[in-house]
Amino acid sequence: MWFSRKQAVEAPPQGAAGGAAALSKQVTTKSRGDAAESAARAYLVGAGLRWIESNYRTPGRGGGEVDLVMRASDGTLVFVEVRQRTSASHGGAGASISVAKQRRIIFAARHYLMRFASPPPCRFDAVLVHGAPTAGGAVKIEWLLAAFDAS
Repeated sequence: MWFSRKQAVEAPPQGAAGGAAALSKQVTTKSRGDAAESAARAYLVGAGLRWIESNYRTPGRGGGEVDLVMRASDGTLVFVEVRQRTSASHGGAGASISVAKQRRIIFAARHYLMRFASPPPCRFDAVLVHGAPTAGGAVKIEWLLAAFDAS
């Protein structure tokens, strides 16, 4: 039987009496992404950036999302895309930030900037998390400053 990674799998009953079945949850894509974002946020805060907001989404369908909004010590607003891959196959985490993905992030950033009367300087960074943070194993974090621009 095939199960989606997003589904929980019920464990078989324990013992001959058929006691209560324990529910065993598999690691989901969402939980891996959340763990990667948490690791990236901690890394960036440790590097001197100040956290502003996580998972900023534009209203409505077809918009974009910014994983982390941070502020650098010089006042620059930093929009961060966090990408996590457990292996380097298919180009790894960095290769997954396509032009279409960049456009959606830029769209969300422009929407976010509408709240300012005078928008601050900003840039788009990427944090690549190599490994599986949810497995408790070692991860390698790679921070790409100004990974792409809005032009």
